[in-house]
Order: sequence, then C-alpha cells, then structure tokens
Amino acid sequence: MTRIPFDQLAKEYLQELLTPLGKVERSFEVPGEPKFIDLWFQPANAAPTTKNLTLMERITLTPCSFEPFRNPPTRQEIRRCLQKLLWVQDAELRRDDTIPEQQLPMLWVLASTVTQLLLQSGKAELKEGWPPGVYFCGDLFKTVIVAIDQLPATEETLWLRVLGRDDTQSQAILEVLSLPVDDPQRSKIIQMLTSWKVRIEMLDPLESEEERFSMALSQAYLEWERKTEQRVTQQMKREAVEALLKARYGELDEQIESIVPQIIALPTEEYTRLILQASREDLLQQFSGMNSEISTEE
Repeated sequence: MTRIPFDQLAKEYLQELLTPLGKVERSFEVPGEPKFIDLWFQPANAAPTTKNLTLMERITLTPCSFEPFRNPPTRQEIRRCLQKLLWVQDAELRRDDTIPEQQLPMLWVLASTVTQLLLQSGKAELKEGWPPGVYFCGDLFKTVIVAIDQLPATEETLWLRVLGRDDTQSQAILEVLSLPVDDPQRSKIIQMLTSWKVRIEMLDPLESEEERFSMALSQAYLEWERKTEQRVTQQMKREAVEALLKARYGELDEQIESIVPQIIALPTEEYTRLILQASREDLLQQFSGMNSEISTEE
C-alpha cells in the first residue's frame, strides 16, 4: 500500500486499541535524535488484575515501542528499529538509573509475515508461556518479533491478527464481526475498518494489494452501513413520535417519555391513530397494562 502507507493505518488502529491501557504517542521523537518511533506506549499505573489477558495486554505491561510491517521486514529495517529503541532506553536510564532491567522499554516488531532466515539470523526463538509466532531475540536487546500469520486463531491473539494480511486478516475481521454487539471495542474497530475501506477506495486505480485489503474490509463496511441506517431510522422515528406527542399533549413529562420506546415499536399507522385518538390517561394506562402483561408472562 504505497499511496496510503500501511503503517499509518496500523498506527491509528494500535492507538485506538492501546489508549484504554495507558499513554500512546504516535511518531514519538527519539530524545536527542532526529528519529521517530512509529508508536510509543507507556502503561497506566494500575496493571490489569485478570489472569486471562489478551496478547496485546500482556505486551503492554511494560513500556514499549511498536513497529508494524505489512511486508516481511529486512535485517536493516529491524536494525533501524533496534537503534531507536536503544536511544530511548539510554534516555530513560539517564533520567533514572535505578530502573530495573525488566522495566526498560521493549521493541515489538509486528510483521504480517517473517522469513525463517531473518528469525535465524536474529537468534529469535519461541518462549515458554507465549503463543506460537512470538519470537524473542534473547534478553540483551529486549526485542520481540511477532509473525502475525503464525499466531493461533484464538481470542487472545485476535486484535493483533487484524494487522495481518490476506487470509489471516480476513479471518480476524470475521471474528471481530462475530463478537457480541455490546463488546466495548467491537464497534470502534468496525468503524475504523470502515474508514480504512473508504479511504482506500478513493484511490484510482487500486493496486492489487490495496484491492485485496479492501475486499477483506467489505463485510465490516456492510455491517457498519446496515447499523448506521438502523440508527438513523430509529432516531427519525423517535423524533416523529415525540413531535406527535407534543402536538397532542404539550411538553413531554417523565411518564410520557417512559413509554416512547414502546410506542416506537408499533407500526407507524398504529401509533399515529393511537396518539390522535387516545387521551393522555388512556395512553399511559394502555402501555402500563402492556408492561403488566409482560411481567406476568415472565
């Protein structure tokens, strides 16, 4: 994705995902150097108490930098990322030389795929307790390479797999869509994926990679469009009912307001006839009766 760089979209996504967990800075300037880290994260003071953490939550227990790659990173690209990390670590130690080793910032390279040659040259190895696809490059350099296409398709890895490509990304998007509608992050991520799709399709013509990415986002866009239409329709219907009630009974009080959701559920012809013909007391009594019947059935 040359005209809308993938790392720009990835930074937007990661910022949205990480903001509830701590402080996020995009294009964080390396202290004393004309270099920028794609995404810099500092965790909130209170660590998560649950034991069932997602992979992203585990990663963000300590300060870290994120460097996303749509294509397999090269050795030189990894070295540049590591160089920026070392400058940040040095700045942190200059500020406070008592920082324990385990609290020093780490580098997380998020790559859609990684070559075996790169992993071997970096002495990158899997670590007990971490899922497949998460490779630690020893303890000295505090660098971890995440091969997103190797991550298991579990709830723990879902939010990172959205940054994959091809089948990995398509599957992750389907899993996001299948989450409960009240999931706190679901709607935000779907809205963001939809925004990506719109921005990509403004390009003409689309390159093959951009076209595949757009196709992966199509289902998220359709769902967002359907829900937007439903919200608009419901809002318009509510406004029409409230205007009709005000014209019939004057300003709405709490009792009338409380039955508006039930009135909206009726067909337009039915609630219009009811409001125009019934007195305020009859209207309240009718819907109070409906509530009583529902409670009795339950």
